[in-house]
Amino acid sequence: MPYVITDACLDVLDRSCTEECPVDCIYEGDRKMYINPVECIDCGACEQACPMSAAVSDRTLAGTDGAWAVADNAAFFSEPLPGRDAPLGTPGGASHLGPLGVDTETVAALPRR
Repeated sequence: MPYVITDACLDVLDRSCTEECPVDCIYEGDRKMYINPVECIDCGACEQACPMSAAVSDRTLAGTDGAWAVADNAAFFSEPLPGRDAPLGTPGGASHLGPLGVDTETVAALPRR
């Protein structure tokens, strides 16, 4: 997974990252954005565009307190989200889906900012 979005995006949803992503791999949950690990091409455009410094390389998070974001980001695509029967998987771009209005259980449980 090249890039992930951390909890710095929580309840902000600036969306600057989606405008810069050349492969449309950033999906909108209810309270934060998520980067599809299969669709991401590791270009770093999201990291440069994010005013919250929420988009970071998974390599930066390895072994830190933020490492949970890597697993949580992957879970958004690999596990069924609340209210859905199947995982989101790799739908081939976020723009045709629009905001999904749901987060992983981990993110949904975080206190509001």
